[in-house]
Amino acid sequence: MPKLIFLPHEDICPEGKVIEVEPGVSVCDAALKNNIDIEHACEKSCACTTCHVYVREGGESLEEPSELEDDFLDKAWGLGMDSRLSCQAIVAEKDLTIEIPKYTINMVSEDH
Repeated sequence: MPKLIFLPHEDICPEGKVIEVEPGVSVCDAALKNNIDIEHACEKSCACTTCHVYVREGGESLEEPSELEDDFLDKAWGLGMDSRLSCQAIVAEKDLTIEIPKYTINMVSEDH
């Protein structure tokens, strides 16, 4: 089974975390199932950028982002070459190293 290696994030998972997942699950679903509370304002429907992550290693094993995902990624805070929406990044057979950005853009969050 592939591993998802979450790098430390001061609020969401301060010590980082390594989890094993079945191929075919999204990075977002895997994180949420393992108590890594990635924000997902659109309920994982590819309609916002709150679940934006960086796939630091292993990203070549993911399918290419759809045109819709690319359109939303263009609006993400801190967009990088290895940016993905975690709700759309489906785990394949290879380990992934994931970094959760320090900030996210959530226009509907009551915390802002």
